[in-house]
Parts: sequence; structure tokens; C-alpha cells
Amino acid sequence: MTTPDAHENSVSVILPVLNEEKYLAATLAAITSQDFAGDFEIILALGPSKDRTNEIAAQLAKEDSRIKLIDNPSGKTALALNAAIAIALYPIIVRVDGHSVLPKDYIRVAVKSLLETGAVNVGGIMAAQGETPFEKSVALAMRSPIGVGGSRFHTGGEAGPTDTVYLGVFLKSAINAIGGFDPAFIRAQDWELNFRLRKNGGVVYFEPKLHVIYRPRSTVRALAKQYFEYGRWRREVMRTHPGTVNLRYSAPPLTLVITSIGLLFGLFLSPIFLIAPIGYLLGVVISGFLVGESVATKFTLPLVLLTMHMSWGLGFLTSSKRGLRRG
Repeated sequence: MTTPDAHENSVSVILPVLNEEKYLAATLAAITSQDFAGDFEIILALGPSKDRTNEIAAQLAKEDSRIKLIDNPSGKTALALNAAIAIALYPIIVRVDGHSVLPKDYIRVAVKSLLETGAVNVGGIMAAQGETPFEKSVALAMRSPIGVGGSRFHTGGEAGPTDTVYLGVFLKSAINAIGGFDPAFIRAQDWELNFRLRKNGGVVYFEPKLHVIYRPRSTVRALAKQYFEYGRWRREVMRTHPGTVNLRYSAPPLTLVITSIGLLFGLFLSPIFLIAPIGYLLGVVISGFLVGESVATKFTLPLVLLTMHMSWGLGFLTSSKRGLRRG
């Protein structure tokens, strides 16, 4: 029998799982059907789901001995990832989300890139795909610089070193060397971890051949909550690690402030101040028509873009100055 360290390209696939009844079976099917030739295991860190997620996971584990289950009673992503890494048998960690779908060659290509480049983390594109008109609009916005800026893991680009990537295929030794994921971060764990990996001398590498299907939020409320949290926790990363400060992250909060002041002054002082909010709204509408691929998405995209920009900006501006709670 092969020992865990016999292959340098043996992998442990880890998933933090919470309320993924709809997608978990498809996610695991995509993992178990990989064309990867090395040994691998799948570790599901199960949170306190309110649907049938854990029941489905238990059944799938019975059907495939490579699937292992551990409890994550807190439901927090960072703790789930750390717990899974702690029991992982193999030297390469493949992080997957419970609602993402890997292409068949994902692990093979990622491991090859990891070993050839000498990187400590390799990741690719967050290929958002929706089913309903609203979800399709969110997916288009998430793949466009108009919606999310110029991050390569959203919009694509050339292979090479970068600041962060989607999900990630890591050297376990590199993660352990920096103490794992920081449980103080409810979101933005990837941004924060990748900063510490790079600070420790490691290379985070973007490989555009890696496309992972991501399922976007299905309602305005869910999208607003998601992007509010993104903005809030991105500022926490910047506050904790000043080296992560990037001017592009100031665009949403600056837009929110300017449009809000323009609207307020325009209503109570002079209509000339309405130029800013009206100009922004026109820009969002025009962008929606340019990015939209169907009549439905062209009309829905302005709402999606407005929700993403304003929610991210509000989260960023209202992020607590007291810092993270630890311990």
C-alpha cells in the first residue's frame, strides 16, 4: 500500500461545508471524477447546517471511502479549513467550496503548476455561472472589471505571481509554517492567508487554465449581504496588514460617499449637486447594457452593479475600528 508521503503530488481535498444541500453532491462528483493520477482524500468539515447537507454528506461518505467527515460546530470557515488541514494525510492541500464545481483536469493542472513554478499556492478563475436571469446577471458582473475591478481571478489574465487567487492548491508545509488560516477573519480568509504566505517568502501563482464554476447569490438581499461582508472584512485585512492597501479598494466607498453627498445636497441645496448621482446611475445603466448578454440581463445588471458597489462600499466604511476579536 502507498504511504502518504510516497508521492509528492498526493493531495488532500478539503471543503468547509454549511447549508450546501443543493450543490454538495455535484461538487463531490466533480472531485471524485478528476483525471488526477495520484492518491487523494476528501475531507468535509461539516458545520451546523439547517438543511439536509450533513445527511447527504454521510450517505456520500458511505459510498466512497475517500470521503472523510469531521465536525465544525462553529460553522466558521477558517476553523473548518484548519481542522481539515490538521488531519490531512498528504502534502498538497486542494481547497474547494461546497458550491463550486471543478473541471475534470483541475487537480492535475494545479499540482503540475505548483510543482513546476515553485509556488506555495496556485489558483485560477472564479468562473461564476448563474441559472436564473438574476444569477446570470450577477455572474456577468462578477466576471467584469465594471463589477469587481481588475482582479485576475475574476476577469482572467496572464499566468504569473499575484496577490491572491480563488480557492487555492497549497503546500501543506507552507500553510503550517504561518499558523494556518486566521480564525479571527469571518470572511476574507483567503486574502489574509495569501498575504502572510507572500510575506513569508512564498509565491502565490495565478494559472488561467484553472476555471472553477462558482454559483452566485440568487436574490438582491443575499447579494447585498455578501458584498457588505466583503467590504467590511477587506478593510479588516487592510487594517491588520497595511501592506495589503490598494487604491482600487477605495473605489466603492468613494463612489458611495460622493453619490450620497450629491443626492443630499442636490435635494436640499442645489440641483447641480445631482450631477454626481445621476452620472453614476447613467454609468451603471450603460454598463449593464454593454455587459449584458440578453435582454433580461441587460435590464437586471444595473440593479446588480448598484447593489454590489454600494454594499461593498457601505461595508468598508462601517467596518469596526476596534479591530478583530481574538481568543
